[in-house]
Amino acid sequence: MASSSSIILILCGFTLFSLLLLANSSPDKNPATITLPLTPLFTKNPSSDPWQLLSHLTSASLTRAHHLKHRKNTSSVNTPLFAHSYGGYSVSLSFGTPSQTLSFVMDTGSSLVWFPCTSRYVCTRCSFPNIDPAKIPTFIPKLSSSAKIVGCLNPKCGFVMDSEVRTRCPGCDQNSANCTKACPTYAIQYGLGTTVGLLLLESLVFAERTEPDFVVGCSILSSRQPSGIAGFGRGPSSLPKQMGLKKFSYCLLSHRFDDSPKSSKMTLYVGPDSKDDKTGGLSYTPFRKNPVSSNSAFKEYYYVTLRHIIVGDKRVNIPYSFMVAGSDGNGGTIVDSGSTFTFMEKPVFEAVATEFDRQMANYTRAADVEARSGLKPCFNLSGVGSVALPSLVFQFKGGAKMELPVANYFSLVGDLSVLCLTIVSNEAVGSTLSSGPSIILGNYQSQNFYTEYDLENQRFGFRRQRCK
Repeated sequence: MASSSSIILILCGFTLFSLLLLANSSPDKNPATITLPLTPLFTKNPSSDPWQLLSHLTSASLTRAHHLKHRKNTSSVNTPLFAHSYGGYSVSLSFGTPSQTLSFVMDTGSSLVWFPCTSRYVCTRCSFPNIDPAKIPTFIPKLSSSAKIVGCLNPKCGFVMDSEVRTRCPGCDQNSANCTKACPTYAIQYGLGTTVGLLLLESLVFAERTEPDFVVGCSILSSRQPSGIAGFGRGPSSLPKQMGLKKFSYCLLSHRFDDSPKSSKMTLYVGPDSKDDKTGGLSYTPFRKNPVSSNSAFKEYYYVTLRHIIVGDKRVNIPYSFMVAGSDGNGGTIVDSGSTFTFMEKPVFEAVATEFDRQMANYTRAADVEARSGLKPCFNLSGVGSVALPSLVFQFKGGAKMELPVANYFSLVGDLSVLCLTIVSNEAVGSTLSSGPSIILGNYQSQNFYTEYDLENQRFGFRRQRCK
């Protein structure tokens, strides 16, 4: 008989994973909230080749992890985004008077909110599935009576630029408020592309309320970025910061790319102080204070303290320096909705992967699939009627345990006879700590979890539930 730390599955295709999902439940309704539909970026499989899909997911996750870990503190904005990667999630937001509604990638790993802008918007290398680069929806400022360009000496220009932005306002008297120069052009660099534009002050419109003079980027040129970004990070330009949200929450649909379009809810809490009220059924862990680092990019991330990683009944031995962020911002764990697969620094990943390999020693490694997909370890299950899979648990400070359903860390690939761990790592050799966070919790591991960012009480909450 299998122990409680393993899971027995009868192999009958992808439908077996649906049996592992909890019944749906919904957070309490609150009149002081704004609810938005949250949908996967692609509701149909963008590739008929499953190997191409897995390879893209793996490389995109690694590219984003590299950028999150190595963002530079410069006068331009470095936002760790990549264009319509498979596995992202989007929300619809309305800007302007009258309002214009566009789709935005929801991203907790960056802060700036921006949209494709003007009828002359150009996006190079934007030929994605279901995307016609010539027909990308854009915001048209001249059709809005509330659109204004952010001035160079406007304090809100500093939301995106560095604190010395005033020194880069040519022809402006820094002691005068009458400067007519615009805030300098922003240039956002990310894992797989770029975007360039000007900052606007514009009305952000919801059915329940309107946020006037919201700082938003008007991008006029992009590469590999056909959709706007809704930054939910901790920087001053983010949507939560500008709206003064008490908290926000969402529930991520399962990654079933060939399903018909479905959406779940994202909720923005704008009401009175909630004090220490907790949402029923959630496990909480406190957010860590962001490191006081020379790299200001690290100040945008949501750091949490991951105490232990448990595989089956074994607590994996991981050096302390990788688990807790130092004052320089290196090490530790962040939560990032824009990453697909969870990233682990090589020494952390190898310890976890080795433990899975040890506990699944009765199954043959599928080296050919590992080479083609970029994932490992992968196990060949051909001819196996049932398989005992070790459980995977992330235990956080305060005792909160995220017990992942099998579908969140293993994926059947190829002809459904090979099972791969959906966690990625870099190829750097050695046990030394590299720059940036050591662990990046991606959205694949958060499927069918109700997730809450309690900004007022500085804590991260979660519970398993089926998201619809």
